[in-house]
Amino acid sequence: MALDRWIALIILGIALAYGYGAFFTMDQLLPPFMQRNPIWPSTFPKVLAVLAIVTSLVIVLGLEKSDGEAKTPDIDYRRLGDYHIGKALSLLGLMALYAVMLRPAGFLLSTIGFLSIGAIILGERKLWILLPVAAVATGIVWYLVEGVLGIFLRPLPFFMG
Repeated sequence: MALDRWIALIILGIALAYGYGAFFTMDQLLPPFMQRNPIWPSTFPKVLAVLAIVTSLVIVLGLEKSDGEAKTPDIDYRRLGDYHIGKALSLLGLMALYAVMLRPAGFLLSTIGFLSIGAIILGERKLWILLPVAAVATGIVWYLVEGVLGIFLRPLPFFMG
């Protein structure tokens, strides 16, 4: 079985466990006034579980490949050095660093840094475009979370306020 089918099989198992939790365990503790609502807190997890199960089943069963499609070679695990493993590991390390630095450095600084350094790792070299786009995207997300949703998100480093 190809690597994509193995990964889809693993995702299918995770999605089935997640779907079981969403369908059978999340709604038991709802207060009575919320049980009459058309949309419950478990609605999005249920939709997400069903979509993940359907998508992974399509890949496991091979329904996404047409008969006339040219056979593309699978990932050869004996030639992993040809697949930019360094970039992938760098991005994983950057994600871990972002999670660690989110609280002490603040959302704005750590997110702009994460987006910028991640784009540089992936090959973007136009810093005059990259930095303003990262700053604007970070500012919009911070405003939506803080202003619209009302969730406190520390924007600046701890020593600045």
